[in-house]
Amino acid sequence: MQRRERTRHLIELGGLVQKAGLVDLADDDRATIYGALLELVGRARGDDGGDTLALWRRRGKRAFDAESEAMEKGDGGPGY
Repeated sequence: MQRRERTRHLIELGGLVQKAGLVDLADDDRATIYGALLELVGRARGDDGGDTLALWRRRGKRAFDAESEAMEKGDGGPGY
């Protein structure tokens, strides 16, 4: 059961990478995507990491909320 839950979690995370547009932006190049993610981790671990994480959280929440509102209205979301 734990393996199934972990697999689902990893699939959901991959979906977020896709939804954010990183796959298309990087032309589906895994080295580029991995490098971008490593860059994000580096920024989050920097001196202002707490502020960076808070900013990302707010942006993500707004995007999720906008998508949810769009789905309720029936227009399919903001195109992530």
